[in-house]
Amino acid sequence: MLEDTGERVIPEYMKEDNAMWLEHLARYHFAMPYARDRLLDIACGSGYGTKLMAKRRKREVTEAVGVDVDSETIEYARGAFYHPHVAYNQGDLLDPSLPEKIGTFDTVLSFETLEHVPDDYAAMKRLSNLVTPGGTLVLSTPFGAGRNEPCSSPFHYFQLTEEEFRELCRNKAFAFKEVTFYYQNGVSFEPFKRNGLHYPIGIAVCRK
Repeated sequence: MLEDTGERVIPEYMKEDNAMWLEHLARYHFAMPYARDRLLDIACGSGYGTKLMAKRRKREVTEAVGVDVDSETIEYARGAFYHPHVAYNQGDLLDPSLPEKIGTFDTVLSFETLEHVPDDYAAMKRLSNLVTPGGTLVLSTPFGAGRNEPCSSPFHYFQLTEEEFRELCRNKAFAFKEVTFYYQNGVSFEPFKRNGLHYPIGIAVCRK
């Protein structure tokens, strides 16, 4: 059994209408149209999403790799969310040698990752290096007070502002040819904000 800290999504501990579970699941469904060939789910957590992508996109995804920094979580994923076309590996996004260890990918998913690392620029650089030319990165992060401001979550170093997130993804150093932004409200993703609605999470589709 994997310890439930309240930060990771562990489906067996959650009711089917749990808001956190539905929001996380929705991000994988949002990303499905982009998933093809060799796919990486970085910071995969319990592994439910990695398996989901391999199963639902079996005609488009040839191989799926789930990577998480926590070795116990990876062991849990291997047992709870086994799939013959999925490999789960322990790894650190900020490890400079990570691309050499696992290779590059046509699709990279990075959901709720940036806020968990001390250097979002270094993390974005590594994500860019993991995407093959012509590939796609789909990532999300919660909005907050900014990278230089204290964060109320004990699991997060900071939470980027919307503008910081946009500037980071559009930085020319990462060589993305096209970046499209969306806003998440519950299980809905919209390219523009509607009046009266709160959008706590931003999602970017970055194409090389």
